[in-house]
Amino acid sequence: MRVTVVTGGGGGIGRAVARALAGPDAAVVVVDRDPEAAAETLAEVEKAGGTGTVVAADVTRSADVTRYVDIARSFTGRIDVLANNAGIEGVVAPLGEYPEDVFDAVLGVNVKGVFLGLKHVLPVMLEAGAGAIVNTGSTSSIRGRANLGAYVASKHAVLGLTRTAAAEVAGTGVRVNAVLPGPVRTRMIASINAMAAQRPGGAIARAVATREAEPEEIAATVAFLASDAAAHVNGAGWVIDGGSTVA
Repeated sequence: MRVTVVTGGGGGIGRAVARALAGPDAAVVVVDRDPEAAAETLAEVEKAGGTGTVVAADVTRSADVTRYVDIARSFTGRIDVLANNAGIEGVVAPLGEYPEDVFDAVLGVNVKGVFLGLKHVLPVMLEAGAGAIVNTGSTSSIRGRANLGAYVASKHAVLGLTRTAAAEVAGTGVRVNAVLPGPVRTRMIASINAMAAQRPGGAIARAVATREAEPEEIAATVAFLASDAAAHVNGAGWVIDGGSTVA
């Protein structure tokens, strides 16, 4: 049985990833602050022929992270895949007006949450000599965006943690990669767009006009990076944006 943990699994990209990694002989541990949303995801996993469980957790708390690790290990003693996906957007505001408490919250979930996932899951995978971690970054991991300072800073940090972890585990059978989506049709992007529309200048500027990705398109790349087909891919940041960052 392949055991997968998906943080932020209650909706959006996380739910699509859980579905993509579900199936016979697969267990998916759906981690989210919202247990009802996580339960809806688990129902879709079970519909796809898989099994699993829900863990209500705050990824910024080490005790909660060790709890989801222990629950995941209760299936087979190991964790095969971690989709380190939980994230929040913060607010749309210039740095001079950005609320300090919101900045701290964004860095807490988006950076500390990823760090704690790596800290507590990597030793389990290293003990087994195998495993794949896929962190959810963003095209904001590789570019700046006005009025999204906390989010951009956090996603740069996610890519940095990915590269650091990949260097540390190279040659062990464990791999750490990141996906870097552009705008995806999720609640988060709808929230950012709505906040941006309330400010002078309107929507968030993009290099070229591309459609929003579907969550399933991001999940397909996560599933590939988690698979044996990507056995020689380690430390990568896979951009999924329809070409907007190369314009």
